[in-house]
Amino acid sequence: MEKKLLDVVIIGGGPAGLNAALMLGRAKKHVAVIDHGRPRNAVTREAHGFLTRDGISPGEFRKIAREEIRAYPSVSFVTDKVVSIAGSNGQFQCETAQGRTVKSKKVLFAVGMKERPLNIPGLAEVYGKSAFVCPYCDGWELRDRQLVVIINGAEAMRFAPLLAGWTNRFAICTNGPDELTKAQREELRRHRVPVFDAPIRSIDSNDGIVRRVVLKDGRIIPCTGIFFKPKLVTGSDLPRVIGCHVTEAGMVVVDEFGKTNVPGVYSAGDAASRRYQAISAAAAGAFTAMAMNNELNWEAWKRNG
Repeated sequence: MEKKLLDVVIIGGGPAGLNAALMLGRAKKHVAVIDHGRPRNAVTREAHGFLTRDGISPGEFRKIAREEIRAYPSVSFVTDKVVSIAGSNGQFQCETAQGRTVKSKKVLFAVGMKERPLNIPGLAEVYGKSAFVCPYCDGWELRDRQLVVIINGAEAMRFAPLLAGWTNRFAICTNGPDELTKAQREELRRHRVPVFDAPIRSIDSNDGIVRRVVLKDGRIIPCTGIFFKPKLVTGSDLPRVIGCHVTEAGMVVVDEFGKTNVPGVYSAGDAASRRYQAISAAAAGAFTAMAMNNELNWEAWKRNG
């Protein structure tokens, strides 16, 4: 693999990268999937909303995907981390943390997002067990329960009506200044949503199941589940380093085909979208792989004409 020029290097082995590898393998393209094996959803026991795979663990999902992709011998997997990229369209060179050099005609960033710590004592112990970030992924499991939502400002006003479809028994903890307007506070009051703006001292739990949120002013909020707004950044700085346009929120800017502004470089999945759903990432990976394959085939057609 290190001696030949591959068609595509896929950086990231989540749903987007894996589905892209599947499509490219079926198109007879030579591909390497380079992934360090530390996905954002590693703490999650179950993934939901993916037809035929509802409730599967992320680890099992990846295992099954890799087994299916191994039916296509032109695809290989590398457990490593890409640390630098040089070259240009048709001749990229990826260097890895373990000293590998992998050359390819195209690059696909499927690096997802990663979370910055919120530094709330006790949150890590419940994350993925009774504390989650997305009601579409885990709202069913927490339906009709007494919940705490750790969020503030405009995000709180978007999240509260959404969560109300699963339960109307929740309080908002802003973990500091609420950043709400007077009208927003009144709207939440009308819907009987308590708002606590004191910083959080700790989250108390038993075996990963939250029992209560304790505020620094001494107030205690009993609950059996938590939703919180994570602070996200792109899973790798490499897209920005090589010149890809990236939004202030860290999302890689792509067109409808997954193309970045850098010729030969594509991105798919959570790194290039705000949907943050496994099924959406997988679909994006598939469509972007088709676009890459189309470009590779067209370039070969012109060379051989």
